[in-house]
Amino acid sequence: MTQQQPGAPYRSATEPAYGGPAGQPPIWAPRYGASFGQAVGRFFRKYATFSGRASRSEFWWAYLVVAGVSFILVAVAIAYRVATVEYRTYDLGGGQVYQATTPPGPVFWFLLALPALWWLATIVPTLALGWRRLHDANLPGALYLIAVFVGIVGIVFGLLPSNPEGARHDRPEAGR
Repeated sequence: MTQQQPGAPYRSATEPAYGGPAGQPPIWAPRYGASFGQAVGRFFRKYATFSGRASRSEFWWAYLVVAGVSFILVAVAIAYRVATVEYRTYDLGGGQVYQATTPPGPVFWFLLALPALWWLATIVPTLALGWRRLHDANLPGALYLIAVFVGIVGIVFGLLPSNPEGARHDRPEAGR
């Protein structure tokens, strides 16, 4: 008996049956209706996997985490800088006054390095996820490179519906 994954948008004769525990899809297959934890887990487990497909829920939950953590890390660095900035006033004589801020300290630079490290840690899985998302829409994954230069394109690609013909990008033997 074949098991269909809950929430799958289509079912075709070319699709393999899911045989994981409780009907869970194997790691190489898209996880339609993925929860937050499932999507983030698959995002990191499939770190550099450019073959296969990713569902919209996998894409958007991971996108939310990457963007959210980036925003929080940058906000912490900026808040620290704003809270610790000091203004110094210098009298240049003749009624001229010069006001300057103190240079940022090492803690600020450390806090500013954290978003850069997060970006380095997530750039490959983010590209791989977008690549797989396009496969699910039956488009070539390389199109996702456009999103690197035109950010709104990545959002549009994430909104594309699934297409059953995208199963041609699956590599079941790679996930075993």
